[in-house]
Amino acid sequence: MSSGVVNGGVSYWYAADGFPQVRRPLDGDVSADVVIVGGGYTGLWTAYYLKKAAPFLRIVVLEQKFCGYGASGRNGGWLYNGIAGRDRYAKLHGREAAVRLQRAMNDTVDEVIRVAEAEGFDADLHKGGVLEVARTPAQLARLKAFYEAELAFGEKDRELYDAVETARRIRVADAVGSTWTPHGARVHPVKLVKGLAAAVEALGVVVHESTPVTEIRPKHAVTPYGTVRAPYVLRCTEGFTASLKGHKRTWLPMNSSMVVTEPLTDAQWAAIGWDGRETLGDMAHAYMYAQRTGDGRIALGGRGVPYRFGSRTDNDGRTQAETVEALREILTGFFPALAGLRIEHAWSGVLGVPRDWCATVTLDRSTGLGWAGGYVGSGVATANLAGRTLRDLVQQDSGQAGRTELTELPWVGHKVRRWEPEPLRWLGVHGMYATYRTADRRETLTHSAGSSRLARWADRVAGRH
Repeated sequence: MSSGVVNGGVSYWYAADGFPQVRRPLDGDVSADVVIVGGGYTGLWTAYYLKKAAPFLRIVVLEQKFCGYGASGRNGGWLYNGIAGRDRYAKLHGREAAVRLQRAMNDTVDEVIRVAEAEGFDADLHKGGVLEVARTPAQLARLKAFYEAELAFGEKDRELYDAVETARRIRVADAVGSTWTPHGARVHPVKLVKGLAAAVEALGVVVHESTPVTEIRPKHAVTPYGTVRAPYVLRCTEGFTASLKGHKRTWLPMNSSMVVTEPLTDAQWAAIGWDGRETLGDMAHAYMYAQRTGDGRIALGGRGVPYRFGSRTDNDGRTQAETVEALREILTGFFPALAGLRIEHAWSGVLGVPRDWCATVTLDRSTGLGWAGGYVGSGVATANLAGRTLRDLVQQDSGQAGRTELTELPWVGHKVRRWEPEPLRWLGVHGMYATYRTADRRETLTHSAGSSRLARWADRVAGRH
């Protein structure tokens, strides 16, 4: 690890904004109308919209550490319209169903911004859109195919840029093209989760932190400090789902790692552009994601070590030295003018990956058990749509409302098989990402316009297509 780099401490976002005062844990058995397991974006949005729709509901949120301890407080701050599984949903339910899902995601970006403004919390939101760049001929071919696919799913305001037009937005070294959508915003993840948690409490939702749930069963959320009994038990645990009894192979906890730089000078910003504060990604198989932060830094992430044996999760965000160096190389590869820029903080976190890479929302009407997640890294906005959908499903089941546009979306009630047992899980995931990195290197060296066959093979093995 480079000298002076803070490693872990959950994330830079907490180092910048401060840790919250932890709310009191559960103290004995209680009853409620709805109990929500997980105090991240999904759980908090679900509580927010349910309480807004039905103020009389007794809602309890149970969080193992503190709200935002997981991916909600560690992510790259991409509030954008991507959703995991759209192509599969188009195959299963027809293109129009997938178009409705995409349209709902487009609207979700503005919905999050609306709530932040309405509730009066500042989350460093800036709607500059999303710029995704290509830096090799193969990436450019994928970019153009991606652009055409987005148009086919109804995104008429997406734009395609050549190298010169790309440089007018952000001067990325070797960029040969890019695509931009307005349906994206930069956000400070921790300011968003803190503001949302405060808004939920102000509505009268009871939030218990330092309260790990060890088992979920119909009408019961079991903790070491007592059991919450409720007709509806909603699991909103994303990358930490494997720690629950019976869920070891439900979703795989995939690691993603991030670094943040020291603040850039005005001259450094002038050298690379980025005046529009777009979120930035690329078309590599082992892709990166980045943002220009509200305090004038670059936060940049990628996969690093993708998975820990036995679905283990990290220790407060600590990450490996080689991962930090790999992310530094991406930064300087994109922006050679920043070669001397210091990395100040590094961390990692887990995201939830279903076996078919499809995000889902479900309420089992026979048991009252519900869940949402499997966002595969696109959860900042998707969690909001999931929360509103869980609200509608609970209201429909309890007779408070009927079907809605959200309950009819194709990701509702989707079923997926479990992940393979170890060591197959570990071997498969590590092999997949090693293959993707090899494919990226080959494409860079050969300048072929076709995607590497290795990457296509890895996609098939992984079940991504």
